[in-house]
Amino acid sequence: MGWRSEAGHGAGDEPGPGFGPPRHGPHHDAEPDDVAPGADVPPHDGRATGFTPGGEWSTCPPSAELARVLESVSGADWRCPGATDDEMVGMARRWAAIESWAGAGKLRVIRELIRREDKPWLPTDQHVDLPNPWSESLTHELALALATSAGSADQMAWLAWELDRRLPGIDALLLDGTLGYGKAKAVAEAFKHLSDTDAAHAEALILGRLAGKTHLQVMRLAAMAASKVDPDGDERRRKDAEKQYARVRLWREQSGAAALAGFDLPTDQALAAHASVAARAEQYKASGAFPGEKMDQLRAMGYLDLLNEITAETRIADARAKASADAPAGPTQPAPAPDAPGGAPDDDCGGDGPGNGPSPDASGDPGDSDPGGGGPGGGEPDHGQPPGLSPRAAAQPRTDLVIPLATLLGLGNRPGESHQFGPLDPALCRDLAAIAAGSPATRLCVTVTDHDGIAIGHGCARRRQPARQADQFTHQNLAALPARVNLTIALTDLKSPAEPRTSRGSPWTFTPRTDDLGPSGSYGTWTLTIPSGPEFTVRLEPVPTFECDHAHESHAYQPNDTLRHLVEVRDGNCTFPPCTRHARHSDFEHATPYDKGGRTCACNAGARSRKCHRIKQSRGWNVTQPKPGFHQWTTPTGRTYTQEPKRYPA
Repeated sequence: MGWRSEAGHGAGDEPGPGFGPPRHGPHHDAEPDDVAPGADVPPHDGRATGFTPGGEWSTCPPSAELARVLESVSGADWRCPGATDDEMVGMARRWAAIESWAGAGKLRVIRELIRREDKPWLPTDQHVDLPNPWSESLTHELALALATSAGSADQMAWLAWELDRRLPGIDALLLDGTLGYGKAKAVAEAFKHLSDTDAAHAEALILGRLAGKTHLQVMRLAAMAASKVDPDGDERRRKDAEKQYARVRLWREQSGAAALAGFDLPTDQALAAHASVAARAEQYKASGAFPGEKMDQLRAMGYLDLLNEITAETRIADARAKASADAPAGPTQPAPAPDAPGGAPDDDCGGDGPGNGPSPDASGDPGDSDPGGGGPGGGEPDHGQPPGLSPRAAAQPRTDLVIPLATLLGLGNRPGESHQFGPLDPALCRDLAAIAAGSPATRLCVTVTDHDGIAIGHGCARRRQPARQADQFTHQNLAALPARVNLTIALTDLKSPAEPRTSRGSPWTFTPRTDDLGPSGSYGTWTLTIPSGPEFTVRLEPVPTFECDHAHESHAYQPNDTLRHLVEVRDGNCTFPPCTRHARHSDFEHATPYDKGGRTCACNAGARSRKCHRIKQSRGWNVTQPKPGFHQWTTPTGRTYTQEPKRYPA
């Protein structure tokens, strides 16, 4: 789902002369102090020597002048002509100082925005010069301007306030380039539970020790200082975190693999769980069924098996069966005993050292991720759920998968996506679709897209016949995956060629129904067959994008299930541009309020998370829908941002 800034607040004109890195060109006779930004600097002018230890430019405070000099001596294409390695190291250090200085400048501007928002209706604490709290309206304004989530914008505002009111020494180190933005935030996080007096005391303990320290070293220094000034607070903070902030996060690694981690867990239970994982891994190693696997891989396997309630015996038997099926004909050598020479070395220490966990932002922004549970506006049409499904299975949280039909039918090799996880490569799409088909709780939809990936047609799959006991969704896999699978297909693929959408060797088929063409304006009725054999009927009707036929308009305040579902498919996420909350877990919200004549129809509706819904209704905010699916937000400062419909992979 794309978004763009409008009304003169976009990217602007092309940069003028002198913007960006210096260009190649003739050198004009100018004194070093008069070199204009962007001018080429000859290798013999000696300016780079100022970045050696003790040099003029290595000791001065960061400023626009320092940035100008750095740009000049960096030369054409940032190749640093004439500079020695020592001088370039000094230049890199000063660029880092400029980065910290820029972060300090951003926080200072945010502080002034907070000050100017000192309105009578906002409750404030004792720091009356810099009010706290600030409004959600300001947070969302910053989120739009800085293209970040509302949670991250709120964290910036909190850090701006914290450094000014409680940690002025850390603020000064950020401004003078001694401490980077991330390190300053780490100190503030460590001290946030301390009283003002204790925070000032803890700051004084570490101020002179922070220069030259890594992020981890800064974190440890701050944690030790917090413990020293408030020795009884460690237990209180730990118990508070375990009670208030315990959570599990799923995210996509850069490799495309998954990460699953728990944070702020009860320490005793986490240690016991880790021991259980280690014990399961040792059991797998001792079985000899996993030759060549390192302990890291066995621990990961045990971790997931324990969560998915897969017994060790089942996993070991499955591994042996696969090894037997893959073994070549003829005599084979037995696998080495667990401790025999020739086995894979296990020199791994368990991944407990620094650098093995997620980055500070890996778990996502607070408040903006999809928790996976139901929320307001969670209704949707029946998707052909098999009869006889147990209440427990029916209530299971479902993973959202968007998978191109062409990938499943063998007609293409196109990637998909998961809202909770991110991009899915084509092979993973096929695997996940097959595993999802193995769960009786899985629900299926088909979405037709235009050439830009925008939804223009949609249908929910319904079983053509009652399920028999032997005809349940089945798949030979150790763990089924309850999912909402949205199968996407481009309109061009749907219309041509005319033969059934299938390919030799593919267990999926998508066939047009000649006996049921559907109503005028629809995209026809189709039969979807999944790997285990069941057939589904999919009637594809238009999605109200670009224009609206008001076919599913409700004359009441609440939408009917079909209208809600089509709006959720069209919008994909909350329509506030930086927000990533799934549309299904967001409110169905009227752009023009219902009590002011607004229609309960797709052309006047959009998905808004509950928080963004409140912002839209607060003072100075306005949302319009110039055409169905395009949501234009106007902020209290008069800036406008337009959110387009979701763009699906197809």
